[in-house]
Amino acid sequence: MRLRALLDTDALGLRLLGGDDELDRTVRGVMTTDLRDPSRYLSGGELVLTGLAWRRDATDSEPFVRILASAGVAGLAAGEAELGAVPADLVEACGHHRLPLFAVNETVAFATITEHVVRQVSGERAGDLAAVVDRHRRLMTSGPAGGGPEVVLDLLTSDLDLRAWVLSPTGRLIAGAGEPLPGPVGPALAGLHLAATRTGRRGPHRVPVDGTTYSLFPIRNTGRGAVPASRDVRETVLSDWFLAVEADASDWPAARLDLLQGVTQLIAVERDRRDAARTVRRRVAQEVLELVQAGAAPTEIAARLRVAAPVLLPGLGSAPHWQVVVARVEWAADGAPGAAGGPVAQALLEEILVDPAVTGPDSADRIAVAHTGDEAIALVPLPAVPAPGAEAAQGAADTAGAARAGAASGREPDPVLHADVLLAAVREPLSAGLADDGRLTLGVSAAVHSAEGLRGALEEARHARRVAAARPGRVCAAGHHELASHVLLLPFVPDDVRRAFTARLLDPLRDYDTRHRAELIPTLEAFLDCDGSWTRCAARLHLHVNTLRYRVGRIEQLTGRDLSRLEDKLDFFLALRMS
Repeated sequence: MRLRALLDTDALGLRLLGGDDELDRTVRGVMTTDLRDPSRYLSGGELVLTGLAWRRDATDSEPFVRILASAGVAGLAAGEAELGAVPADLVEACGHHRLPLFAVNETVAFATITEHVVRQVSGERAGDLAAVVDRHRRLMTSGPAGGGPEVVLDLLTSDLDLRAWVLSPTGRLIAGAGEPLPGPVGPALAGLHLAATRTGRRGPHRVPVDGTTYSLFPIRNTGRGAVPASRDVRETVLSDWFLAVEADASDWPAARLDLLQGVTQLIAVERDRRDAARTVRRRVAQEVLELVQAGAAPTEIAARLRVAAPVLLPGLGSAPHWQVVVARVEWAADGAPGAAGGPVAQALLEEILVDPAVTGPDSADRIAVAHTGDEAIALVPLPAVPAPGAEAAQGAADTAGAARAGAASGREPDPVLHADVLLAAVREPLSAGLADDGRLTLGVSAAVHSAEGLRGALEEARHARRVAAARPGRVCAAGHHELASHVLLLPFVPDDVRRAFTARLLDPLRDYDTRHRAELIPTLEAFLDCDGSWTRCAARLHLHVNTLRYRVGRIEQLTGRDLSRLEDKLDFFLALRMS
């Protein structure tokens, strides 16, 4: 607002005492002070209100006004309640420094002037930002992106003093301005947002987290060209982004709420563009999946993988190893048509597979997810995996959260996906979104190094998902290591899974025997046949007991199993019988 506008409001009781040629100055704020030197609290553009308590005699006016002028304030308003008329020495000093001076009638409270200025300045800032938002919306809907969500979030911070972040449905940071959210706050906000959305309440949702109040705005594109809104909130609740603002929006005026809704629509346009960019990766996954399920020749699948690798692993040219992840979202029947599970699972799997160490909308560029029926299937390229023996040993630590966490200990992070680790950070918010009628189950295959292994990996991941489905809880996962358990080796288990079971346990031993002629397989058979007796087994094999202990130790090292445990003995027994 301009200084001139203050004289147009009779309720403020202001009289201009000097500086009529400076009334076009812009007022950016207001400050009340009676300090002799308030410079540390001034940033420029303020209307300074003073009761003149700092003035002891006429010589005090000149240094006080000089400090205000040096700080770049817009004007000075002096109250008449303390000294009556504004002193002439103050009028003279303001004239000398070309600082507009107003007299405030003793019947007018400084709070009245402050409230008026703040309201006018905030309204103008909101109007300016709304114009910027509208301009960016036109740019983003008609051409290339104009900087992404960060641009408008920076404007919210600089023009309205609002800290805001765009978060995914799991609480992952998409974009933000200023300081990032503390680690656990994002998932906590996501859970509260999903829970509120499932109740059907309209946003914004006011929520407290760790003593701070946030307002959560759903991000949906409702403008021209937007995808029609879903009739069932379950179809979008687990894939929509949301805007978290560090403020209580419950008492905001309608104009500011409308502005924030405009911001969310602007970000939604960017979200839609990112979704469109995933089309190529989804098509890649769909084509490979169709070839695998149709029983295509490995050479044909391998050729398609060579085409897919540069898309999913730019710069590497090929992916030496692959993993398959299968997810399914199921909703309880309630008499109404159920939400489509396949697309929901596809969007969820794309979110879950994002590396948590990477932020931003582009962090899912290496994820290819297809869906068929109610099932989503991800084809995950791995630039490298541990050696066979190391991977088997890693199986014992699968539930310990070692995957993708090596960097914390100075080691290279393990690129292999592990089921429990994938869901560790997202289980709580997703459970809130699934509420009491939804369920997510997920299965992860072992890494395979060729096209020949993809069909088996797909069946392995599907079977692992069925294992997860047998467990209690809204969000459950199972990995390929859990398939090496005798409870699954029943007649109805597919042949592919039987082969995967025996290969998982015995292939490391066969490979070692081939290279070193160590006779680990015969040693294992004899050890089990002797019921784990060291002396009887050593006598049967004509070995010293220490030599037998060395061989058994090598078997345990290569497979990650413990032959002192009954469960592991039984698994080896079944694997040997089926091999």
